[in-house]
Amino acid sequence: MSEAPGTDSGAPNAAAPPHTHPCVRCGAPVPLTDALCVACNPAGLEQPAASQAHGTVFLGIGLAVVGLAVALTFFVGGVGPFQSALRSATPDGSGLLLTIAVENLGSRDGQASCRIWDPTYRGNPPVETYSRTPEVPAGYGLVFEQRVNGLGATERTLAVDCSR
Repeated sequence: MSEAPGTDSGAPNAAAPPHTHPCVRCGAPVPLTDALCVACNPAGLEQPAASQAHGTVFLGIGLAVVGLAVALTFFVGGVGPFQSALRSATPDGSGLLLTIAVENLGSRDGQASCRIWDPTYRGNPPVETYSRTPEVPAGYGLVFEQRVNGLGATERTLAVDCSR
């Protein structure tokens, strides 16, 4: 009888060591089918299934997302919407001095982020810049000035949109 190349007929057939991973509680090596070692599970209770562990993690992530949404609504809810208009854009050195009117139509005081852009420019990327308003009281408006450099220094038609 001939042997396959690379086999040693004189050595006993040693079994490969079993694949293991650490016990979830103490770190001792346990078979892949178990989560706890004998010392951590002396009664031999049923081990948690992988689907149970993954389901618990998925549920935790879902609850965290819902919790963040509720917290965000609590902290930011009632601020805005904002109504805005650009009153003027005058050259000022290497930039423009913008006069922006903004009104908070919401029930809570808050700040808005305003996007100011050239609506006539159709290129990509757009000619635009952003500005943050001062605190706007609920139900009231204010007019503020902001110096910007991202729009050049020439007078032209600009648009503004402020949102939370």
